[in-house]
Amino acid sequence: WGGATFDVAMRFLHECPWKRLEALRAKVPDVCFQMLLRGANAVGYTAYPDNVIYAFCKQAYESGMDVFRVFDSLNDPENMRIGIEAAAASGGFVESAICYTGDVTKDDPNYKYNLDYYLKYADELMAMGSHALAIKDMAGLLTPRAATVLVSELRKKFPDVPIHVHTHDTAGGGVAAMIAAAAAGADIVDGAIDSMSGLSSQPCLGAIVSGIGPEKTNLDLDVLQQLNVYWESVRHLYLPFEVTELPSAIGSSVYTHEIPGGQYTNLLFQSKQLGLGGRFAEVKKAYRDANMVMGDIPKVTPSSKAVGDLAQFMIQLKLTPEELVADAATLPLPGSVVEYFQGAIGSPPGGFPETMRANVLKGRSIADGSPCFTGRPGATLPAYDFDASEAKLKEAYGDARITFKDVLSHALYPDVFKGWMAWEKEYGAIDALPTNVFIRPLKPGDEVLVSIAPGKDFYIRLAYLDRYDEDLGTRNVTLEVNGERWIMRTPDTVTPELMAAAGGGGVKSVKREKSDPTDKGSLGCPMPGVVVDAYVKEGDKVDEGQTLFKLSAMKMETEIKAPIAGTATRVLVEGGENVEGDDLLAYIEA
Repeated sequence: WGGATFDVAMRFLHECPWKRLEALRAKVPDVCFQMLLRGANAVGYTAYPDNVIYAFCKQAYESGMDVFRVFDSLNDPENMRIGIEAAAASGGFVESAICYTGDVTKDDPNYKYNLDYYLKYADELMAMGSHALAIKDMAGLLTPRAATVLVSELRKKFPDVPIHVHTHDTAGGGVAAMIAAAAAGADIVDGAIDSMSGLSSQPCLGAIVSGIGPEKTNLDLDVLQQLNVYWESVRHLYLPFEVTELPSAIGSSVYTHEIPGGQYTNLLFQSKQLGLGGRFAEVKKAYRDANMVMGDIPKVTPSSKAVGDLAQFMIQLKLTPEELVADAATLPLPGSVVEYFQGAIGSPPGGFPETMRANVLKGRSIADGSPCFTGRPGATLPAYDFDASEAKLKEAYGDARITFKDVLSHALYPDVFKGWMAWEKEYGAIDALPTNVFIRPLKPGDEVLVSIAPGKDFYIRLAYLDRYDEDLGTRNVTLEVNGERWIMRTPDTVTPELMAAAGGGGVKSVKREKSDPTDKGSLGCPMPGVVVDAYVKEGDKVDEGQTLFKLSAMKMETEIKAPIAGTATRVLVEGGENVEGDDLLAYIEA
């Protein structure tokens, strides 16, 4: 729970993340639950007011959480402090995580991520009141030798502190690294059940148990295999989402590009969007270049997102690192990259690369007009007004619908929460649907049992799908519910191909005019995406570098700026419209 699972529950599963935690707690009352807390970023991608962090941790503990694994994506001590203190104040057990990057075995005294760096950081975390230490190795960089060096030295320094090690099996050395960590003094190592393990996931739990010895782990391999059979069947349900390119995309090259395990699937999908299918080596090189441009930083959410966004941006615009640094002041950089250099997620080890930062900050400012944050971003944010937010949400969605947990969800993800409420208004609560039905819609003749509550069971059979109504964008659907026939008209948002296959007319694609790369006033779209906002109208006077559009593309937001000063004689898009790379957005006449 926590981490990326919080917004995913609302964004993709259309359900309450708190309800899921509480349901699990009720069914599993006697096993410790552990969550991931992104320090000052809570379970989000940005800084929040301090009272939001405290309120979130308090509610998480009351809803059933026991152990808070707290980390900061840049290993920023001040960002960690607020997370540690909030988790401790809730009553939870605080496990503070060191985000591992680089190679701790290097002897160079000038190397940024040497042993002294990690030991000093661990000292700071323990001084803040941590109850345990974790090594969080998201890219799978921790070799057996590195695990031995780091864990043994932490064990010497903190003989009575629990040490927990987490890695990914990207290069295939995860099992060996976890066995080495255990031998060096780690108390807990992470593994994934066999059917969910390997590749960019965690190393195989059964292999770790066999390597260390069942008698030392108190885990029975025969019992683990019973669990494995269950999770094999669960994984089968999600076959449509398997990334077939993953096995060939990962490997020992991770020791040079350092892509975190959880980011591969996003980057593979985004590379397809950019027309780079089968050319993932270019993405990995760009990721390495982007990391170095940003200062060679620990890469964990949200810092990893900024590095990935910049890598994709460099590929899309065919930029070298040198060109990127030189033109950073005028390039339409992804919002996450600008915010990183403004200090919105904290400060990286060793500080920012100053030439790049100075260029990024030219002509850009944060909300108060200053170029960047000078301390922990959340420390200067005004306290969040929970009472006003609750009143507003109840007015919008009804007193009976909104709880304080909903107010918290809205405080963390306002747009995602509103999207979930809009979905629920149209389709109702769907968390009672079986997984197979949620993922694979019923076909005519299919029947499913849905249990709404104890004693409320419904056998639902899809009897008939009517033809697609092109004018209304709907179909009539005929269901049999416990033998009674129901007919309802419902929106249909399937692909044009499926519409055509089912007898519908489909949706006409929009072919847009393309920009002219030889004309400076011809403002083209840098990549495929959706126009979030248009800040310019035909006839407006604009300055060079003025933000004219905001584009959402592949999970990143990019500001598109005026290439020259002049008059916007043509504006061809507005908010909400889909655009492709090089589509003409506006024309500016000097």
